[in-house]
Amino acid sequence: MMAKSTPGGLGGGEEEGFGAAPHERPVPRISIQAFCEFPDTGAALQRAAADRRLAKAHVTVQLGGIQAAVEHHAANPTPNLLIVETRLQGKTAVDEIDRLADVCDPATKVVIVGRVNDVELYRELMRRGVSEYLVAPLNPLHLIEVISGLYLNPEAAPIGRVVTFVGARGGVGSSTLAHNVGWCIAERLRINTTIVDFDMPFGTVGLNFNEEPSQGVADALSSPERLDDVLLDRLLVKSTDHLSLLASPAVVDRNYEAEHSSYEAVLDTVRATTPCVVVDMPHIWAPWVRDALLASDDIVIVATPDLASLRTTKSFVDLLKQNRPNDPPPKLVINQANTPKRPEIPIKDFSETVGIAPSLVLPFEPQLYGSAANNGQMIMEVQPRSATAEGIRQLAELVTGRAVQAEDKGVLPFLSFLTGRKSA
Repeated sequence: MMAKSTPGGLGGGEEEGFGAAPHERPVPRISIQAFCEFPDTGAALQRAAADRRLAKAHVTVQLGGIQAAVEHHAANPTPNLLIVETRLQGKTAVDEIDRLADVCDPATKVVIVGRVNDVELYRELMRRGVSEYLVAPLNPLHLIEVISGLYLNPEAAPIGRVVTFVGARGGVGSSTLAHNVGWCIAERLRINTTIVDFDMPFGTVGLNFNEEPSQGVADALSSPERLDDVLLDRLLVKSTDHLSLLASPAVVDRNYEAEHSSYEAVLDTVRATTPCVVVDMPHIWAPWVRDALLASDDIVIVATPDLASLRTTKSFVDLLKQNRPNDPPPKLVINQANTPKRPEIPIKDFSETVGIAPSLVLPFEPQLYGSAANNGQMIMEVQPRSATAEGIRQLAELVTGRAVQAEDKGVLPFLSFLTGRKSA
């Protein structure tokens, strides 16, 4: 008979209670087969299958409903998860489910999709071991949440949220903002955070935090199968009580090639130990960069108001919109605005062309950035009352959904430079 699932509960997590929600966990490598009666159900399943959280699962969708499922699996083993739609109601629907149970493997989880909200039918299906009963039309996000819940281990530890910073071109300040926002999340929001610097030959996380160069990321990528909590702890640089760094070697006389899957394995290990993971993405384009970007919980694109940034930002936005249809758009930060003697694309025109409004516009302050970089300090440490410091605080709050406590916020004035919204 079909196995009945036990819904998983929310994990306890660290004292911050921050991280990815249970339904945001990636679904494991399972096989999913769906047999639909109506095209709208099939379309919803296809949209769900394209979601990043189902990237590891193998999903097949076809028409035919329960009858087609029974005929197919009379001669073929059932998948890990079977989703079937019925247009029947009451006893006739239950009889059809009994026929399906005859061809199902005991370990297969089954989700039934119906067209009526029938409580009695729901209870009867639950008694027969059906994992879930959903009423069409289906919402792709709700479907993903249901599937994730079926495979969530209630005893599994919570995982952290991954926030990836990517620059529209070199020199836009993506790394600097990633490091400063990561520091603010850790020190002002009190959320344990790890900054991962994937720019192996040119990474600056060690310089910006005035820490000794580390082989952390390179060593982790070279042996991802050995990476566990103990080894990761040795590779991390503990910058503050709440902030750790997985730094890059930052030397050029070395080959840094790693398996495509190694990057995913490293991020999976880090997010299993830290509520917030800030990824400093290098300015290169490779399959692992694309996959890491698409798998992130939140994405921040950093651009300057020029033509090269406009072109690449539009490409990023289009790529993310196509491959992350169930996620909100990325956050856009326009950096180095109002640079003296430099022609710039107006923010309004930039926004209309790329299709999203900037979450933050930061002014050109070379003296401030230079002083912070040369001293190995963060912007908030050098000039806590600057517009840039206030903008960094707002961005940290935006990507975490948390607010800086009043005693910490008091040292920062309201942002006088336009950010697209007033300071809270």
